Amino acid sequence: MTLELPVFRLGLAGFGAEHQAEIARMLALSAGEANSWEVADIDAADALWINGARAQVIGPDRIRVAPGMPTGRSLQFDLADMDRPVAFAEALPPDLRALCTFDAGVDASMVKALRQIETWLAPAIAQYSLASHIAEHQSALGAGKFELRLNGELLAVVDMHGEAAVRSTAQPDDFDAGAIWQRAKHTAVPDNFVCTSLSQLMWQYAMRTQRDLLPRHYRTGLIYFRRAPRLPQTCIKDSHLLAMRELMLQPATFAELQQRCGMDEERMSRELAALYFVGTVTSNRKRAAPVVDSGGPPSNLNLDSLVPAEMPPPRRPARADLTAPAPLRPDH
Repeated sequence: MTLELPVFRLGLAGFGAEHQAEIARMLALSAGEANSWEVADIDAADALWINGARAQVIGPDRIRVAPGMPTGRSLQFDLADMDRPVAFAEALPPDLRALCTFDAGVDASMVKALRQIETWLAPAIAQYSLASHIAEHQSALGAGKFELRLNGELLAVVDMHGEAAVRSTAQPDDFDAGAIWQRAKHTAVPDNFVCTSLSQLMWQYAMRTQRDLLPRHYRTGLIYFRRAPRLPQTCIKDSHLLAMRELMLQPATFAELQQRCGMDEERMSRELAALYFVGTVTSNRKRAAPVVDSGGPPSNLNLDSLVPAEMPPPRRPARADLTAPAPLRPDH
């Protein structure tokens, strides 16, 4: 197996153009041996860096961050409910306490902050590595429940139709050092393992990897809509909704779907691969959901309202019903 390291996304709040450029340069220089990072939108970020000089405490565990760019807007964060690591660039307001701080003008200080965040993201690194290993061996595994062991020690437990659990301290090297899959018997999941659904595990991997994960036959034959993805609704992007809507209305080949969605080949492949790994699309007509017409099933989610405005109108048959085929699962 070829060792694959995750690319993490760093959101920036309150930084000016000069600081943002310096941070992006530092991320590029520090990539390679360890996990790589890239600047991303805050909503899609795995971790946040906040300019402490522009932060103001406005309540218990709540801050407002002034924009660092003239065209930006203020952002508010509830630190108590934050579900991702946060680091603050010095200097902080006197009434704000932070677990991780750094000097935005010193590369060594910023790299140190990144390494601290990576220790907090260790479970995510373990999950990414497990997903990569599953993708590498998926055809050999098939259905059922499996355990992955390295030198006899349990590394992960995976139910191909349920949940996946992996040792929270597992490193990418562990999966590249001769780990062996075997059928699980009645393996109890240890307390230091992190669990998630297999759908969510593979979705997050498909959205990050640089590999082309779409099976070859999906590029030649018809692609059908099967079912709504079993994921928190916040995971689904506009482009996935667009592809689902088009396949719900009519099956398509890769080239036809690409034209109807107005996406380039690389993006179409990536979006379809994610939908493939969560069982939303299929190449088997017998497993496909019925094509939706004007009398199709009701839904509480209107896909047209979520399709990004910058995408060109897709070329598809005219239909009256443009709603989702089924309600997406809410995030619990």
